[in-house]
Amino acid sequence: MIDFTNGSLFKLQPINVQDVLGDIHPLLVQGENAVTAFRGIRDFVVFTDKRIITVNIQGMTGKKRDFTSLPYSKVQAFSVETAGTFDLDGELELWFSGLGKVRLEFKGNVNIQSLGQLIAQFVL
Repeated sequence: MIDFTNGSLFKLQPINVQDVLGDIHPLLVQGENAVTAFRGIRDFVVFTDKRIITVNIQGMTGKKRDFTSLPYSKVQAFSVETAGTFDLDGELELWFSGLGKVRLEFKGNVNIQSLGQLIAQFVL
């Protein structure tokens, strides 16, 4: 599982969701749609209309992968922090029932406010 408490290890930048759809498609339930996706160095995160799927690519070849499913129904609270003058990265923090806090850092070019609206749409 990805160490969600150490977000600085994996600053995410937007990617085309089609680029990773083949990797997560077998995990999607009927009627579930991928909305947006972000990639770190190797790992990536996909926001669907039902959950967040994080993919931790492991090993030298990258064939071994850990898929973590974070359902919106378990989110108790969330926070977005926009990039600033000196802190160029945005952050998304979510508190999950039974898991605790999940923290994701995004490169400054990510519209973190629209990501917050996306989360709100599915959580509230």
